[in-house]
Amino acid sequence: MKKTVGRMDSAARIVLAAGAVAGSGVLGFASGWGIVLLVVAAVMAVTSATGYCPLYSILGVSTRGATRPTARRGDMADLHRAA
Repeated sequence: MKKTVGRMDSAARIVLAAGAVAGSGVLGFASGWGIVLLVVAAVMAVTSATGYCPLYSILGVSTRGATRPTARRGDMADLHRAA
């Protein structure tokens, strides 16, 4: 699984999850809408914790931004030549 959720997106998902749990409490945890909000909160929390969103993968979206190549020992000269 390639990570597709960036830091800001992850933070927003945590805030939305907390709001969904609070909304579920207001509506009643056992009510239909309360259960829907709990499922939404669970999905948001899991995608935030794992850094992977299946919908983003299907759509080809990533909020992680540009990734830098990882340098191994002895590869610094190659990285300087590439820049």
